Amino acid sequence: MIKTVKVEEAVGLKLAHDITEIRPGEFKGPAFRKGHTVCEDDICRLQRLGKNHLYLLDLAEDEIHENEAAAILAQALAGEGIVWENNPREGKIDLYAADNGLFKVDVPALAAFNLVDEVMCATLHNHMPVKQGEKVAATRAIPLIMKRAVIERAAAIARQNGTVLTVRPLRRARAGLIITGNEVYHGLIQDRFAPILSRKVEALGSEVAAVDFLPDDAQAITLTIQAFLKQGCDLLLLSGGMSVDPDDVTRHAIRQAGATEIHYGSAVLPGAMFLVAYLGDVPLLGVPACALHHKATVLDLVLPRILGGEHVGKMELALLGHGGLCRDCPNCLYPDCSFGKGG
Repeated sequence: MIKTVKVEEAVGLKLAHDITEIRPGEFKGPAFRKGHTVCEDDICRLQRLGKNHLYLLDLAEDEIHENEAAAILAQALAGEGIVWENNPREGKIDLYAADNGLFKVDVPALAAFNLVDEVMCATLHNHMPVKQGEKVAATRAIPLIMKRAVIERAAAIARQNGTVLTVRPLRRARAGLIITGNEVYHGLIQDRFAPILSRKVEALGSEVAAVDFLPDDAQAITLTIQAFLKQGCDLLLLSGGMSVDPDDVTRHAIRQAGATEIHYGSAVLPGAMFLVAYLGDVPLLGVPACALHHKATVLDLVLPRILGGEHVGKMELALLGHGGLCRDCPNCLYPDCSFGKGG
C-alpha cells in the first residue's frame, strides 16, 4: 500500500523511490536515491523538483518494490556472456556484454516477456557484434509497486526456453583467402580483394593464415581449397567467380572440392550473389564483387554469425531480406544504421 505525506512533514522519513531531476541539455538522473533520509535542507530542493508530496510504503506480503523486481527480471533475462549489477536506478537495470562477441536475442521469448503487463526489456538488435562492457539491454518494472506474482510470471517466461539474452564469443579462425580471376592472376589489374577481406577477418579477432591468387580454373581452385584445409584453415573466403558468366567457375570448384551443402544467393543488396558452403564443419564464403565497392555488404552480416558458431543456411540467408537493403548513403555509417538489423 502507498501512503502520501506532505513534503514539509517528511523530515526524518526515508524515500521510497528515486526522485529524478531533469535539467534540459545538462542532466537527467536521480537527485535523491531510494532510502535517502529527508532532512530540512532537502525540502526546498524537493519542492523545486515539483514534489509537494512524498510516498510512504507499507508493502503487503504479495507486493514488491520496483528495485527488487528489476533485479529478479535481470537475473531471469541474462544468459551466458551477460553481466549486470544489482544497483537499480529508478527501477531500471542495465545489462552488458561480459566479453567481445555476438549478441543473441531469443526474439519470440523477448516478445512474450514484454507482453506481461508492467514489465519491459529493450535490447540491441539480434546478431550484433558487441564489445566487452557495451550495454546490450535494459529492463525494469514499470510501476513503483507491483504484485509479486506478476514479476514471478515474467521471470518464468524469460527462463522457459533457456535464456533470452546471450553474448556468444567469436572463435579465432585461421582464414584462407582464395582470390580468383584471370585479370588479377595475370597482373592486368591490381588486386583489392585481399586487403579488404583481411581487414574484415582481423577486425573480428581472427587471422589470415593463407592467401593465394588463382586464374578462373576450377581444378586449380579445387586443389587450393584442399591444400588450405590441409594447412589447418578452418574458414575459407573466395572472391570472384560468383556471377553467371561462363568464366565464373568458383561455385563449380567448391562443389568439386567436396562441399555437400551449398547455398547460392542471399536476400541482401549489396550481396545477392553471395555463397555459403560447408566442407565438413569448415564454412566457405563466396564473396561477390560488390565487396570491392561498398563498405557494408552481406559478408558483414554473415561473417560475425559464422564466427559466433552459427550454421548459416538457406533459411538464415532468406531471413536477412528484412532489413537487408542498403540505402547507399553518401557517407556510410554502418553499423550505426538500419542495414541488416531485421534478420
